[in-house]
Amino acid sequence: MAGRELASKLLKTAALLSDSRVAGYIPRTREYSAAGLSAMLGSYGNVVIKPVVGGGGYGVIKVFRDHRGYGFTYMQNTRIYGDFTSMRQALDRFKVKRKYLIQQGISLARISGRPIDYRVKVVKVGDHWEFRSMVGRVARPGLFVTNLCKGGTMLSCRQGLRRSLPRVGTSSKKAEMRRLTIVCIELLERHFPGIGELGFDYAVDHRGKIWILEVNTRPK
Repeated sequence: MAGRELASKLLKTAALLSDSRVAGYIPRTREYSAAGLSAMLGSYGNVVIKPVVGGGGYGVIKVFRDHRGYGFTYMQNTRIYGDFTSMRQALDRFKVKRKYLIQQGISLARISGRPIDYRVKVVKVGDHWEFRSMVGRVARPGLFVTNLCKGGTMLSCRQGLRRSLPRVGTSSKKAEMRRLTIVCIELLERHFPGIGELGFDYAVDHRGKIWILEVNTRPK
């Protein structure tokens, strides 16, 4: 049985932030608001906004501030505006009709210019959890989302790490991902009894730091 499904990304993020062993792996995340977006762009230069409930890369938009002004990218479409207010008004027309969150943008490691992230899937069997898969997902050319349903390409976790970060220890990064997953399972199960499967979306940035982008309770 699949077990409990927990849709809200904000609730899962709050649970992960409650443990000091995990909190440092979580990008800064907050509920969407115009003031919050402006503040986060001031701090990080680029952010990702995504529906609080939803998956598959649906409704995910990258928002940025640079020398050209303010802009956002949705799928392969990038728009630039001279001021924050004009950009936000246009952005509101692009957002799907759902509640959104804002997440600190992470500079993902890349393969041939295409960003890569990682999906780690675990399933509860009886009273213990089993690792079912650890794979890399490379974005389709021109996209920043890596979801396979959006044309991303799958490869092994080891291959992805080796090709995107050749100077970083592949085995140690993979082991760190596994250790982090085990800590998060314990934490999430304590907060949300009844969960039966989890899909962790990990990023490894261009310096080799691991980030937890998202946890899915009904991973595809």
